[in-house]
Amino acid sequence: MAQLTPDANTPPRRGRGRRPADQVRAEILTAAGDLLLAEGMAGFTIEKVAAQAGASRMTIYKWWPSKGALALDGYFTVVAPTLAFTDTADIVADLTNQLVAFVHLVRDTPAGRVIAHLIAQAQTDPELADAYRQRYSGPRRALAVEALTRAMARGQLRADIDPESVVDQLWGACYHRLLVPDLPLTEDFARTLVDNLVRGLR
Repeated sequence: MAQLTPDANTPPRRGRGRRPADQVRAEILTAAGDLLLAEGMAGFTIEKVAAQAGASRMTIYKWWPSKGALALDGYFTVVAPTLAFTDTADIVADLTNQLVAFVHLVRDTPAGRVIAHLIAQAQTDPELADAYRQRYSGPRRALAVEALTRAMARGQLRADIDPESVVDQLWGACYHRLLVPDLPLTEDFARTLVDNLVRGLR
């Protein structure tokens, strides 16, 4: 997971004349994700992201309505490759691989500390809470629901299960151990969650 940790020696990006909008947007998102992992929300500012990406504040506000929205999009950009939901046509393997990857991400990289802080702040910041649902948890949930729905269509899972509740049972348990660390969040725990749950889904 070392690739998630920004390189402190990487110089800030500088303006390089007119760049394609897609390139500018991608560089802003990468800068936002790197800054968030390095400094958390406490050190995350639009000004710092703009300097790192070589973009103007006006450009950033054109695409993102708030600091929280940009932070969540940046976070999702950085973690998306690690949390890609593969489809091997084996739902047990896919759920296990996805949950294990999630555990390693939040346990072994700065991403876990960052997402815990974002969740905490969202409890008293309605704007951040809305951005969290729309820009991170909603898209992540949709990927899992789609995978479960495909498995139901293949006959690998019962046709009457509620995919949304399955997502809550699996990822909710991991978030609980992340935020309320009474017991360790481990790879074995993730594998056990899937094994226990799948027995009742078939």
